[in-house]
Amino acid sequence: MIYRGRFAPSPTGQLHFGSLVAALASYLDAKSQQGQWLVRIEDLDPPREIAGASDDILRALEVFQLEWDESVLYQSRRHGRYQDILDSLEQRQLTYHCQCTRKTLAEHSGHYPNLCRDKNLQLSEPAIRLKHLFPVHHFDDRLQGRIHLPTQGEAEDFILRRRDGLYAYQLAVVVDDIDQGITHIVRGADLIDSTFKQAQLYHYLNHLVPHYLHLPLAVNSAGHKLSKQNYAPAVLEQSAPQAMSNALMFLGQPLPKELHLAPCQEQLVWATQHWSLDKLPKKRAIPLPSAE
Repeated sequence: MIYRGRFAPSPTGQLHFGSLVAALASYLDAKSQQGQWLVRIEDLDPPREIAGASDDILRALEVFQLEWDESVLYQSRRHGRYQDILDSLEQRQLTYHCQCTRKTLAEHSGHYPNLCRDKNLQLSEPAIRLKHLFPVHHFDDRLQGRIHLPTQGEAEDFILRRRDGLYAYQLAVVVDDIDQGITHIVRGADLIDSTFKQAQLYHYLNHLVPHYLHLPLAVNSAGHKLSKQNYAPAVLEQSAPQAMSNALMFLGQPLPKELHLAPCQEQLVWATQHWSLDKLPKKRAIPLPSAE
């Protein structure tokens, strides 16, 4: 089996340190196994996106010498494919229309108790949910070990298309990973809960579930994930060697002293040759002394 991995950022801002960690780890995991590494832009949610962010992210990856194989895939160009999958699931009676609002979810502590599953609603602008009939109760993460499904999420039907007509992340990411032949997924530990949902969808689509590795998140002093929403600063071109050295240190792959602050290409060559899962921190989050 040829290893095929990917990095899939959302264009809601520029590349920050947390995103660099995910991109670098996924790249090194693929290249250390002579695999292929793809880049996908997850531009599914126009209201949250920032003009020009996709190009900024791609330019930043080039600055760090993280060269991708094959053409960049943009989710915004794949709506027809997502709808075809939705139609096929509907024909198999695996989806239903839902009229519940965020207020309804708040009344149930954010957990959706499948209120509309048996109502047979026919709405003009519905949310569409997948019937979560056969929950995946655990999966084996390549870093975190065996992870069990939280009791609260065991049978929660989840959204595949929102009421505003936008396709949901859970649908698009699975369809794209299947279509791109992704075999290994390296991403942040904040997406562990999503993995259980996505595994269910893989089974419905008669496809093998990829091998997952969930990295520790880079968090600030308050314990919040570094993200564009939390105004994490962008990594700057002029400080790329320093940022890459810091990212490798965060991942438990410290460079030898003579390569610290070397050009990114030299750091990558060494890191690819010495990539070790055994050295990755087996944590869900790691606080940084200061924002990178």
